[in-house]
Amino acid sequence: MAQTRYVDRPIPQISLADFDARIDQITTELVSAAENVGFFTLIDHGISKKDVDAIFATSKSFFDLPDATKATVPWNANNVGWEKNSQIRPSTGKPDSKESYQLQFGDNMNGLWVTDEHLAGFRTTALDFMYRVQRISENLMRCFARGLGFPETFFIDCHDVARPDSQTTMRLLHYFALPEESDGKVYHRAGAHADWDFLTLLFQKEGQSGLEICPGREVVTEFGIGDEWTKVEAKTGEIVCNIGDLLMSWSDDRFKSTFHRVKAPCEPGDYFGDRYSIAYFNQPCKDALIQGPQKKYPMVTGAQFTDSAMKRNFAALQEKLKMLAAA
Repeated sequence: MAQTRYVDRPIPQISLADFDARIDQITTELVSAAENVGFFTLIDHGISKKDVDAIFATSKSFFDLPDATKATVPWNANNVGWEKNSQIRPSTGKPDSKESYQLQFGDNMNGLWVTDEHLAGFRTTALDFMYRVQRISENLMRCFARGLGFPETFFIDCHDVARPDSQTTMRLLHYFALPEESDGKVYHRAGAHADWDFLTLLFQKEGQSGLEICPGREVVTEFGIGDEWTKVEAKTGEIVCNIGDLLMSWSDDRFKSTFHRVKAPCEPGDYFGDRYSIAYFNQPCKDALIQGPQKKYPMVTGAQFTDSAMKRNFAALQEKLKMLAAA
């Protein structure tokens, strides 16, 4: 396996303090980050480090449950529920060494919330945090709408989590501890990929490193294999954001969807322990109409865009598996 080539690249840090008074400045900073990097971090966003630590504790409480209990809320095709060692990235062709619990706001979660019998208060705690992250997302959407010349609430209306066809998802993630001494196996935490959503907001825990980005890609065409990567330091109080394929399309490719991965530890100094993160995927309502201001791509609905992205991902995975089988 070729050794990763790393480059240091500053990742824009954007303060959301005094948002309404500074919305013009914040818009300028967000648009610049979206055009040139595809990644940025948020500070002064209104969720305290204490509150982030608390939701991580809630997440760990879920993952500490026996597998038989977690299996009472199984993953299904609506992109919700619990999965373990089942996500395979086209970039690797192998399962990620992790488990996750995906949560949404609407009817897709019927019967898929872990019960109070197993984890008291989980649903209330999770939804409260989800609504707080949604409010941050909506402020960012106001800025991106301004930057692209849409009405200010355009993206907010397209991502209305109060609607039954909302697709926005929060994903609790637990990457398993890995052996520090080689056991002859190859592990993957999250293979290189680009998100297909509008915008992802990621919460990390300090000291639990591994997130890396492949910067400067003009369009999403492959998985950054052989390219230069940049490590993203994990800080509990910051939110790491990346542009998804959807916003790239909605901006007529003006904004950049960037490859990223969670690299499995492989050398002294890497973090081999259990790693927890929380990803909030802003995805449009199924009937939202998606087309950039320059109409570079045909208009599609939110449901059509998601379906197309999943089919494209599946096709890429099948191609990777064929290559592995032939090797």
